[in-house]
Amino acid sequence: QVQLVESGGGSVQAGGSLRLSCAVSGATNSRNAMAWFRQAPGKEREGVAAIWASGAYTYYADSVKGRFTISRDTAGNTVGLQMNSLKPEDTAMYYCAAAALRQWSEWSRAEAYRDWGLGTQVTVSS
Repeated sequence: QVQLVESGGGSVQAGGSLRLSCAVSGATNSRNAMAWFRQAPGKEREGVAAIWASGAYTYYADSVKGRFTISRDTAGNTVGLQMNSLKPEDTAMYYCAAAALRQWSEWSRAEAYRDWGLGTQVTVSS
């Protein structure tokens, strides 16, 4: 089992930046993917960004490409999400997740992830 704890959320005005962090512990060798998801009230949970265990490959939702950057430290203990040029539509609860994906086309499917943090709130005001 993998334990995930998010931090770094908060309130910011449109155009601002935030950096989220996810502290990772436990059986991480059994997972090949780390990701950030978000869920706004009344909406489904959506994949924002994912990174391969080696850090060699990253994937992004079209809505955040060019604005968000996912990263992980070399030890694999922390996964970050740098969010720039934030928009009101980025307002949501953000979750860190871990998975052993069978294929990378699944990266944005919440059902493919078995480990989740409790989330951190991001609010962007116009």
